[in-house]
Amino acid sequence: MVKQSESNKKYIRNYWIIVVSPVLLIFLLVFASALEWLGKLPTFEELENPKSNLASEIYSSDMKVLGKFYYENRTNVHFKSIDSNLVHALIATEDARFYAHSGVDGRGLLRVFVKTILGGEERSGGGSTITQQLAKMLFPREQNQSKFSMVFRKIKEWIIAARLERQYTKNEIISMYLNKFDFINNAVGIKSATKIYFNTTPDSLKIEQSAMLVGMAKNPALFNPIRRPEQTKQRRNVVLLQMEKYNYITKAQCDSLQKTPLQLNFQPEDHNEGLATYFREYVRDEFMRKWCEENKKPDGSEYNIYKDGLKIYTTINSKMQRYAEEAVEGHLKGFQEIFFKDCKRKKNAPFDWRVTKDEIKSIVNQAMKRSDRYRTLKLEEMPEEQIEANFNTPVPMTVFSWKGDIDTVMKPIDSILYYKAFLQTGFMSMDPHTGFVKAWVGGINHKFFKYDHVKVAKRQVGSTFKPIIYSLAIQEGYSPCYRVPNVPVTIQYDGKEWTPQNSDTFYNGRMVTLQRALALSINYVSAYLMKQFGPQAVVDMAKRMGITSPIEAVPSICLGTPEISLYEMVGANSTFANKGTWIEPVFVTRIEDKNGNVLQDFSSRTEEVMSEEKAYVMLHLLKGVVLYGTGNGLRSKYKLFNAIAGKTGTTQNNSDGWFMGITPDLVSGCWVGCEDRSVHFSSMQYGQGASMALPIWALYMQKVYADKSLQVSTGDFEAPVKKINVELDCSKYDKETEEGIKDFDNDENL
Repeated sequence: MVKQSESNKKYIRNYWIIVVSPVLLIFLLVFASALEWLGKLPTFEELENPKSNLASEIYSSDMKVLGKFYYENRTNVHFKSIDSNLVHALIATEDARFYAHSGVDGRGLLRVFVKTILGGEERSGGGSTITQQLAKMLFPREQNQSKFSMVFRKIKEWIIAARLERQYTKNEIISMYLNKFDFINNAVGIKSATKIYFNTTPDSLKIEQSAMLVGMAKNPALFNPIRRPEQTKQRRNVVLLQMEKYNYITKAQCDSLQKTPLQLNFQPEDHNEGLATYFREYVRDEFMRKWCEENKKPDGSEYNIYKDGLKIYTTINSKMQRYAEEAVEGHLKGFQEIFFKDCKRKKNAPFDWRVTKDEIKSIVNQAMKRSDRYRTLKLEEMPEEQIEANFNTPVPMTVFSWKGDIDTVMKPIDSILYYKAFLQTGFMSMDPHTGFVKAWVGGINHKFFKYDHVKVAKRQVGSTFKPIIYSLAIQEGYSPCYRVPNVPVTIQYDGKEWTPQNSDTFYNGRMVTLQRALALSINYVSAYLMKQFGPQAVVDMAKRMGITSPIEAVPSICLGTPEISLYEMVGANSTFANKGTWIEPVFVTRIEDKNGNVLQDFSSRTEEVMSEEKAYVMLHLLKGVVLYGTGNGLRSKYKLFNAIAGKTGTTQNNSDGWFMGITPDLVSGCWVGCEDRSVHFSSMQYGQGASMALPIWALYMQKVYADKSLQVSTGDFEAPVKKINVELDCSKYDKETEEGIKDFDNDENL
């Protein structure tokens, strides 16, 4: 009996050693970890401000997200902005006792130990709480850890979870978890995920949508709704069953929702997709890069737009931006076909027949060296001969077309020639009273053509420069009805003589009013005015109207030889609509940090260039362009009969087509041309600004006027309060000119 009693005692002692030892060991490990004997734990500050790469967002004036700049496409949302269905789905599936524990769920751990470890039931579920999963996401594990290290790491996560529970409320932990989770397909965080998968927001999710997103949390690579929709649907239905189990939905709801398809509305986020791609890129690469260099955080470090979660508020109106992009496509999609047909007739297609083979080779070689392919090969230290061979070897590629991207096999060098034949464009629209830029289209497709033609590109502006010269005449008291002989003018300059020619000889030798001369873009009259005031006075006027590009003070500038950006030209023309005061175009109104603190506000600079009366006279002059001049197509073809002042522009050989259009509420400008000036239309029929650029302006304004929510006025320009002592009605003088031409024609017939 004694031996049996001792045997029982020994058995009981061993039993308790076996049971208690693991618990004691775990307690000692937890204790040691808490004291940081087994490695550092996150500090209070790190728990208070866990590191997280937050995307900076760029907003339109009507509070639409135009795009993001990021390492991770993540934007935080508060708990109050998360639909309750999503919260219920998450708790029912991942942590049913979430509101009952303090970071580590003892019951859950016991269930894992008994059922999973001892019982071998793989489907019994994991023991990690939502808070533990958050701890793992905030402070990621090292790769390729041993099982022994994993045990220590797991214990640390328990401690971190417990500390998170003390630091944050339950609702804050839920929002932190959903903001941090990577839902793949560039959808990091719940705000990005709801936008990308369903084109909605976290506060507007349906039950089945919430279930799908929570289902992805188990294994987003496996339950990828884009690549594995069936597996994702099955996992979603498991989440719905869990929601039914914990009484968040009824059985009838569960049965009904399980039968529904995923109903994705996939909106992939890409820097080359969406609205205002050229504008967003300019803001990122030029504006924000400089701003970050010049503005420092309180600790002296630079802001990082890819991870600091900045909010950039712009003046772009999302509706007007869309109308501008639609107008570009609406015109150029068909117009490009006309240009292709014109190119086929050229022996050096797409280049002008006067361009030599050596010049073409040089142009193509320069384009090759500017390409991403060339830069990549150079970084790989490939010899120049091999690079040239690479460009002459056919490879699979995707190329742009207006009918959709084309997958083909082509030599990279041939793709350069292919792209040379595409007409490019720049379009900008602004409010002349505030300076706010409303629409910015820098090209035809940012994926294939990165170069911005609004602010970065500078091209010869042609006759759109002439209003600056005419402004000098009006400043000096000339009337729009002042008559000038339409005869050749010779200007002496630097010991040389310069005599420009008219492109149209119809009115040659006749007296013409300034209004008619500007409307018909008569070069002789522009040269006449240049001779009166001199090149330097014209340059000074241009500078006062906001043009910062270098302009050489030579007589030929009166015909538009300076190379100026569209951005500057639209700003300059806004002077006339803003009662004679130039206002700097502005496209960013303020920048905030991730917490909503305003870092900087922006406003426009202004400069009074001319009086309100003189500006109104200039508008009257420019109205003639639309009434009976080169811009008459706005009325005859596009049926825009409201008050419009404007100016077309065409450069030598039809290389550049321009149109500047001024209305009381909007000043918009457009340029169309090819990348190289040696690629252009063969004739004025299609190569002039009225054919190339004006239609884009017209299509845009048609859409703007049709959208009554924009409240863009179709009325006339506001007349000055002060009486204008200048004659504006030139019909009498123009009639005399017309009658003189008729009499001349009759004499000829005799």
